[in-house]
Amino acid sequence: MAAKQTKQRAPAAKKRPAAKPMLRSAPAARKGNGADVQREVEALLYRQSEALDSKDWKAFIDLFTADGMYWMPPAPHYTTWDGAPSIFAEDRDMMTVRMKRVAHPHAWSQHPDWGTNHVVSNVVVEKVDPKSGDVHVRSRFHMVELRRDELRHFAGSYRHHLRRTKDGLRIKLQRVDMVNAQAPYEYVLQVWV
Repeated sequence: MAAKQTKQRAPAAKKRPAAKPMLRSAPAARKGNGADVQREVEALLYRQSEALDSKDWKAFIDLFTADGMYWMPPAPHYTTWDGAPSIFAEDRDMMTVRMKRVAHPHAWSQHPDWGTNHVVSNVVVEKVDPKSGDVHVRSRFHMVELRRDELRHFAGSYRHHLRRTKDGLRIKLQRVDMVNAQAPYEYVLQVWV
């Protein structure tokens, strides 16, 4: 009689605990009355980039509150635009003036055609105010502009103070700190970064 062969099993591998998922934002992003604040903020920033890249200036301006401000200081150490130099310091009225200027058919600075491409990343919700619902966010950006067959690169950080409205989050203040704000340029910025 042939000996009965038995299959030997390899010893069972020890089960490792599942890795904890990495958080993409500060703990504040998990708060906000059960809403996914992180995704809501990212969606707003992506809509803003799309509006800029598609030259939908009205859609861009509509993302701001009635008293919203767009501010680009010349250097990161600036704390106010009041009485200080700024590359941009515009409320909705000034943004509307800029929109009308660049959209005018005789705005020769807009010819030949040009375009931009924005990438927004590293979005971090720093604070959610439990009473007002205001959200404070920081992120990074890289914008490429093609104008007159030349590429220009702009990069830096955004800081957004977002206000919760009946239409969702809107921009109360957008601060833009460009890494290359002091760099020499052949021509000035025509629109928002």
